[in-house]
Amino acid sequence: MEPPVHSLSSLFKQLGLPDDPVSIDKFVAVHSPLKRDQKLEDAFFWTENQKKFLRNEILEDADWAEVVDELNLLLHRVK
Repeated sequence: MEPPVHSLSSLFKQLGLPDDPVSIDKFVAVHSPLKRDQKLEDAFFWTENQKKFLRNEILEDADWAEVVDELNLLLHRVK
């Protein structure tokens, strides 16, 4: 299995969010868990540009898709 092309930190940077581990953990803690039927890209806390980026990366199975899926799993995980 190949390692992901991008890291979770680089995804946060791409989304214009603080990308250090503490900020990422805080973001996940504040915004999770998403409801089971809530799509990541439709969550209320994203800007329109962030939603578009997340949606496109998944739909196109682009090189960000794997780390976007990782974020999706983190935000849907029940604490």
